[in-house]
This record gives sequence, C-alpha cells and structure tokens, in this order.
Amino acid sequence: MDNSKIIVALDFESLKETEDFLKKVKGQNCRVKVGKELFTNEGPNVIKLIQQYGFEIFLDLKFHDIPNTVSRAIKASCNLGVWMVNVHASGGKQMLLAAREAVDSSSNKPILIAVTILTSYDNSSYQELGFKNNLLDQIAYLTTLSENSGMDGIVCSANDICSIKPLVKEKFQFVTPGIRLANSNDDQKRVTTPEDAITQGSNYLVIGRPITSSEDPAALIEKINQKIN
Repeated sequence: MDNSKIIVALDFESLKETEDFLKKVKGQNCRVKVGKELFTNEGPNVIKLIQQYGFEIFLDLKFHDIPNTVSRAIKASCNLGVWMVNVHASGGKQMLLAAREAVDSSSNKPILIAVTILTSYDNSSYQELGFKNNLLDQIAYLTTLSENSGMDGIVCSANDICSIKPLVKEKFQFVTPGIRLANSNDDQKRVTTPEDAITQGSNYLVIGRPITSSEDPAALIEKINQKIN
C-alpha cells in the first residue's frame, strides 16, 4: 500500500462494526485511521484486528500533555506497530521533541505528524478561543514549529497548504481531513474534494463518512483512487 493516498477514518464504536466494514474493503488500496472513540471502546484489540486484514494504521489520538507523558504514549503507540501517529502542535516544542525522540528510539518508527488547527474550526469559531493570531497565521506558526521540532508533517486543511508549503522543506508531508465528495452539512468547516486536495499538495486524504456510509465502500475507494492517481 505504499502508493495509497486514501486513509479511511474508522469512526465506529465496536470491533464488530469495524470488522464488518473491513470485510467489505479487504484488499482495497487504502489505509485506515483509528480515532479516540474506537480506541477508547476497544483499545489495542482493534489494532490487532485491523492488522489481520492487512491495513496500515494511522493511530489518531492527538496526544497533548506534558512531554514525559506524551513520550510514553508515543512509545506505546510504536509498540503497537502502527504506520502513523500524531500529537497536537500546540503542545509546544519540548513536547514535540519528546515525541520525536520516542519514535526514534523505538524499533517500529511510524510517521510522526502534528495537528495544527482542527478542520472543524473556521476563522470565526477560532477567534472565539481568544488567540491573538488569526487562523491562517496560527496555522503557519504551528507548521514552522512542527518542522523545527522534527515532525514528518502536519494535519491541516487542504485549503491551507498553498500558504504554508513555502515555509517547509519539500519532504514535509500534509495529511488532510475534511475531504468531502459533494457539498455536505456537518461539523467540518474547511473542506475540499479529493481531486482538489491532491492538486493543492496533500500527501494523504482522510475520508470518513463518505466512504464508511457508502453502500459499496470498496467501489468508492477504487473510484477515488482512479481520480486522484
């Protein structure tokens, strides 16, 4: 799956729901994402189940804590054999450096990325948090901080890439949630289509509900792959 740009968000509650979905998409060219809801309900068992189906895993727990705690959590994630793991860039440089060291000292070395600003925020809702910077300026700041602290890439909206790509090295990677196949009314604000995301420079597309709620998710994954490749 080295060439797969699609990461399917497994926003399920249980092992059964997860396995039912995996059976539908087994053999498809994609990776999968395990987030807080599924991991909190099922723990490492869900990682083992997914690995049995041959999918590489993005463990999306967005660690944000004191450096020592994050370091231990990252080491535990590495030991699970996941392909990608993430932290919050707003945890600060020392936390990011601790996460980097934890990956580097592990036998399994997943891609380590940092979350800038969640794509559920637009500029208006972001301003409610009380930060002095506007949304794009803060994303740019956190992007630079992430690269300088050894992150392999960031999570951001595809719409942000054009403004921040000049700030980082060529190998820096962009993981973009908020991917939608058509106009939708949900909790994501800064959204884009798969084709537009790739054009703007996204390396990986996180796609959840459009695929997981599809009647034929395998066919949809194949269709998206054809469009973006």
